[in-house]
Amino acid sequence: MKNALYKAASWFAVIGGLLALLIAVVTIVNVTAFGLDKLARLFDANVPAIIGYEDFVSMIVSSAALMFFPYCQAQRGHVAVDVFIKMFPAGFARAIDVISGICMTGLALFLGYMMVNGLIEVRGDNTLSAILGWQIWPFYVPGIISMFLWAAIAGTQIFEREADV
Repeated sequence: MKNALYKAASWFAVIGGLLALLIAVVTIVNVTAFGLDKLARLFDANVPAIIGYEDFVSMIVSSAALMFFPYCQAQRGHVAVDVFIKMFPAGFARAIDVISGICMTGLALFLGYMMVNGLIEVRGDNTLSAILGWQIWPFYVPGIISMFLWAAIAGTQIFEREADV
């Protein structure tokens, strides 16, 4: 089970990375268009930028950013204060690890729950992006899956014998 969760987290991070790369490419194209437009104006011409760029980037970022959280949890990459914990006995460190795991699991479940409520609301309201007119609710789905995958990974880490301290 743990290996399947970690593999899913890795794939989500790869997909999130590809989406971030897509954002970078689209941004480069858009900035290049702005530069070319400045030059074209000298010759009474114009080069249009990408229509709906802001809509596209905001919706893709909202999906991509959350896709890294499960992988970060799998690698125990979230913020931890190891400097002070190492001064205490191993049992205390383990207790802190369990408590933080429970809190992290609860946080991820809460965020997932709130995102499900948000998806239901924007789908019910038929909310569209301002320029492109795209439905917004599908862009919630990767984030929701990410939150529950994050919670599952954090939940399994609670039961691991060795604390990473």
